[in-house]
This record gives sequence, structure tokens and C-alpha cells, in this order.
Amino acid sequence: MYNISNKDIFYLNILRITKVYKMRIGIDLGGTKIESIALNDAGQELIRKRIKAPQGSYQNTLKAIVNLILDIETETQLKGTVGIGIPGTISPQTGLVKNANSVWLIGQPLHADLESLLKRKVRIENDANCFVVSEATDGAAKDVSCVFGVIIGTGTGGGVFVQGQSIIGTNAIAGEWGHNSLPWPTAEELPGRECYCGKKGCIETWLSGPGFAKDHNLRNYQPNTNSAEEIVSLAQQGDQYARESLRYYEIRLAKSLASVINIIDPDVIVLGGGMSNIEQLYTNVPKLWDEFIFSDHVTTKLVPPKHGDSSGVRGAAFLWPLNKL
Repeated sequence: MYNISNKDIFYLNILRITKVYKMRIGIDLGGTKIESIALNDAGQELIRKRIKAPQGSYQNTLKAIVNLILDIETETQLKGTVGIGIPGTISPQTGLVKNANSVWLIGQPLHADLESLLKRKVRIENDANCFVVSEATDGAAKDVSCVFGVIIGTGTGGGVFVQGQSIIGTNAIAGEWGHNSLPWPTAEELPGRECYCGKKGCIETWLSGPGFAKDHNLRNYQPNTNSAEEIVSLAQQGDQYARESLRYYEIRLAKSLASVINIIDPDVIVLGGGMSNIEQLYTNVPKLWDEFIFSDHVTTKLVPPKHGDSSGVRGAAFLWPLNKL
């Protein structure tokens, strides 16, 4: 268990005498970064912080989250509700983290530990669910009936928002398309690469940033591996092999999203995460997915997030509605 310092306890005791919460704090716990935000009761940003995510250590992750929250409350001199988006979910059966691509979180009592350390209720949701809440509330998918929010970054997640409500599901896994098999695979794509979840050929192994980079480097026999960002940059400079890799990526994304459209038929799909910054996806993928969608005409829109890669942290703050402040 991470132990709070005497200084931290001092500040928590000051904040505990506040009778009501004056702001909403959101935390986006990513694979490479942790971002925090504080919003006032009008939804306006008060402060934002971003740090590098600890790797491989549950205790250091707890410490980083708690310190971010304490820093915000110290600087604003306000007490906040806390909502957290994580790259996984809390099991309804055990209360422990499951399905996290930050594997050091799996099996840990993150929810209980944070509530104990912060001395208040904490709400935790999957990061893709937080992302879709943000974009459906006042973002790129505002005022539509059905939204699928996609995270394609360190991992590949998804969230579903229908008629003003985030759909979590009885097993807390609604929207987890990344751990279905890549649909309509070619012979070269079988049986697929191993995934941290224990299966082979998961969509995540192809569409996450690391999955995209691994595919490119393996196909081009490059011992000095390029990152996803480097490959995209090479493609923009006209590199033939990088452009070919992006084309494969577009086809796989189109097939994978087509399988989602065939099930929930969303009005809008919003892309988030680092791979969502590839502008050509929004033009090319909808041209490719028609072949795989069970309809004579497809009106689903594929759009970038209005709030960029900070959308998830806003959605985490929104886990606490205004009437709870």
C-alpha cells in the first residue's frame, strides 16, 4: 500500500472540513501518461496536469494518482469529486481490476485503495467509456442517438453511448471490440499474433499503436524498430513501405469497425488515442468499410474527437454529475 506523507495528510485534513465539493477532478490513467483535469460547476477548466505514467508498478501508479489529486486541490484550494478512467475495468464480482493492458493493475483493489487513501468516494470507469461520455456530451457526437467511441492508442478499447447514457453491461465489458478476433482475416493474418489477454489475433494486436508498429517492422524485416509515430511520419514523407503499412492499417480498421456497425449501428463513431491523429483515416476508412457492412447504404460517420486526446480525462470528471456537487 502506498503511504501518504505527513504533508499530504495535512492537506487532506484541511480539505475534509469543506462541506461540499466545489469542482470535479478527472484522471485519465493511460499506458504512457496520466492526465488530470479539474472542472468547475459550469464545466469550465480550472487546471490541467499531465505526467508520464509509471511502468510496471502498482504502488507507483497509486502514488502518482494521489499526488496529482492533492496537487490540484492544493493549488485551487478547492475540494473535488474524483472520477478516473482506466485502461481496463473494475470487476463487478471481485472489485478488482480486470482486462487492463497495463497488466500490473490486473487483480489489484485500485478502487478500494484510492477511496482509502483519498478518504472519499471515487468513481472508476473504463477509459473508452469516459472518452465516449465526453464526446457524446459536448463533443463531436453531441445530440446523436447512438455513439461508439474508440480508443486506438497503447491499447484498443471502445465505449457505447445510447440515448444519453453510457452502456456498461452486466459484465462491465460493453464496447470491448479490441479483444474480438480481427474479422475477415486474410491467410497472411492467421492465426494472428499473441495478445496479453491470452488469445491470438485480437483486433488490439493489429490496431493499437504498438501493434501497428510491430506489423510494419516484421513485414519489412527491420531490426531497428520504428514507433507508430515514426512510421506515420515516414508515410507522410512518401516512404513506400510506411505508406503500404498504413494502407493495411486502414483496411483492418475498416473491417473491425464494420463488425461493430453490424451489431449496434451507431450514428457516429469517434476515434481517440494516438492513432486517431492520422487524418487520412477519416476519409479512407469509410470508403473501405461498405464492403463489409450488411446494408445497401451506410450513413454512419467517422469523426475525430472535438476535445482531442484530452477527451477521456473530461469524461472521467463527468462521471460525477453536477447535481452531486
